[in-house]
Amino acid sequence: MSALRSGTGDPARLPGATTRRQRTPGGSPRRRPRTTRKARGDAVSLVVGVLVLAVLLFPLYWMVNTALQPGASAAGLPWFPRSLDLGNFQRAWESQAGNLLTSVLVALGSVAVCLTVAAPAAYALARFRLRGADTIVFATLITQMVPGIVVANALYNAYVGLGLVNSYLGLILADASLGLPFSIVLLRAFMVSIPEEVIEAGMIDGGGRLRVLVSIVLPMSRNALITAGLFTFLFAWSDFLFALTLNTTDAVKPVTLGIYEYIGAHVGDWGAVMAAAVLSSVPAAVLLVVAQRYVAAGISSGALK
Repeated sequence: MSALRSGTGDPARLPGATTRRQRTPGGSPRRRPRTTRKARGDAVSLVVGVLVLAVLLFPLYWMVNTALQPGASAAGLPWFPRSLDLGNFQRAWESQAGNLLTSVLVALGSVAVCLTVAAPAAYALARFRLRGADTIVFATLITQMVPGIVVANALYNAYVGLGLVNSYLGLILADASLGLPFSIVLLRAFMVSIPEEVIEAGMIDGGGRLRVLVSIVLPMSRNALITAGLFTFLFAWSDFLFALTLNTTDAVKPVTLGIYEYIGAHVGDWGAVMAAAVLSSVPAAVLLVVAQRYVAAGISSGALK
């Protein structure tokens, strides 16, 4: 008891006694570095991300793997190509080159039509004091919920009377409708965030509504326009339903319809079929790589005011 009262009996000073915190020679307690936990968390996130990416990219790898192997079949295909052969790509190019050109023309035409309609419509909904503007935007979103087969059948009946079946113009207009609602909503969200002072300054300098739209609003909306045009291109490029419904001959045959018929004719030659699929994926992949920074800026810019 006397030892404890005098301080010499402190458990931390008794021989063999241990403390919960070990101290360094300088007297400061040793703490577990926080960077260790952060490094472990980063490592786990990296592993999970790599696994998810591998699962997502595996169909693409299998498509390329099948296309590079001669005489590839659906069964017994090795995991890695044993011998590279470009013969499948040669046969696919000979049969699908014209269809690829058709898809490019239709997709570019759809982008032009969609942006020509969507930009003025979005500007009017964003800047004009229109009654029911919010209702119009909501109705535009609702159109995305209509099943594609319903729209395709309605367009076919209308195209028969207008003479647009089996025509480039008919398919361009139909594919443009796929990206039009998305483009209007995206462009409106960005144009709302443009400062009102900029619009007023342009009108004070003598510009009308159309001049302000062309000279001020559209250049400032470059990222949003590129994003809307890219998604419209992808919608038109991957369209199959309209291409199958609105074309009854081979006059206008996009690559999606060409691959569909190619599978039916060469169901045993999966190497050539996969080579055609790889060729059809190249333009969209290149476009995504080139425009990815504009897409990121265009999607996020509408949320900032």
